[in-house]
Amino acid sequence: MGRGTKVIKVGNVEIGGDNPVRVQSMTKTPTVDVKSTLRQIKSLAKKGCELVRLGIPDKDSALALGKIKKKSPIPIIADIHFDYRLALIALEQGVDKLRLNPGNIKNSKYISLIAKEAKARGVPIRVGSNAGSLSREILEKYGGVTPEALVESALSEIRLLEENDFTDIVVSVKSSSVPLTIQAYKLLSSQVKYPLHIGITEAGILVPGSVRSAVGIGILLYEGIGDTIRVSLSASPEKEVEVAYHILESLELRQRGIKVISCPMCARAHFPVEKVAREIEKRFKDFPLDITIAVMGCEVNGPGEAKWADIGIAGSNKRVIIFKYGKIVKETTWEKAILELEKELEKWKEVNSN
Repeated sequence: MGRGTKVIKVGNVEIGGDNPVRVQSMTKTPTVDVKSTLRQIKSLAKKGCELVRLGIPDKDSALALGKIKKKSPIPIIADIHFDYRLALIALEQGVDKLRLNPGNIKNSKYISLIAKEAKARGVPIRVGSNAGSLSREILEKYGGVTPEALVESALSEIRLLEENDFTDIVVSVKSSSVPLTIQAYKLLSSQVKYPLHIGITEAGILVPGSVRSAVGIGILLYEGIGDTIRVSLSASPEKEVEVAYHILESLELRQRGIKVISCPMCARAHFPVEKVAREIEKRFKDFPLDITIAVMGCEVNGPGEAKWADIGIAGSNKRVIIFKYGKIVKETTWEKAILELEKELEKWKEVNSN
């Protein structure tokens, strides 16, 4: 992002500095179920997930991390709360990062133990506050959950680690309120140069949760705030990754594979735009080209409004055209449109592979 944040290494993935905004998610399987958890991690990796967090509610979950780490295709993060012993076990098991809330591990001696062990192993720690984890003292000081309260809580957690000479830190200040989260991150980003993990917590089910996440994360990223994102949804983690990439693509920060855009349709449309767009997304989702395909319902919106797309299809009541950068390259029929598009994409792939 070029915001000047510190670069932190999580396994083989760098966060911060000029690195791309990293996409992460969290498994929703019981961590003790190694087989199911690994299956989900591998599925997430195929979707483009670069870091994955695992909940560690007990000792058995912590002890399962070693087996998972050995076979995980991406770095794993242990999510620890309250029990410092789980953090120490997770470090022994070889995790790549800890998600820790030092504020809910009350004894500073235990924070020192974790910091010392994490530093020795080169394992970074993400600290952060959220609306549900603020101390009573901070809530009373600010009269409830405010941006200032979230930031003060995060800064106090950072100081606990810095006092132990630990600075491989990632920070977050999340809430389910979009405006509150945005204000908190703006305030935090003006005070620290550690990389920021951003997201809207408890965003909700798929559609409303995606909208809240896109608005909150999108505004922050547009203003240059944020080094890694997690879209938190009451849905499959694969959906979280898909939405994350849609957010990044919409801001032209990253693109992974083919992006399909389409017109909203109107009385001029004589072409099944939604059906064709869905089919293209399904058929070419793993196609090895970072290009934009437009699906337009008429020749007004076709090569004209979508001329900046790499390639596109536009239909009328008489014909279907395929165009590249606004120039018609082929005429075809509805039935053959996707097949003809595939031929053009194969040509493109062949050229780019040479």
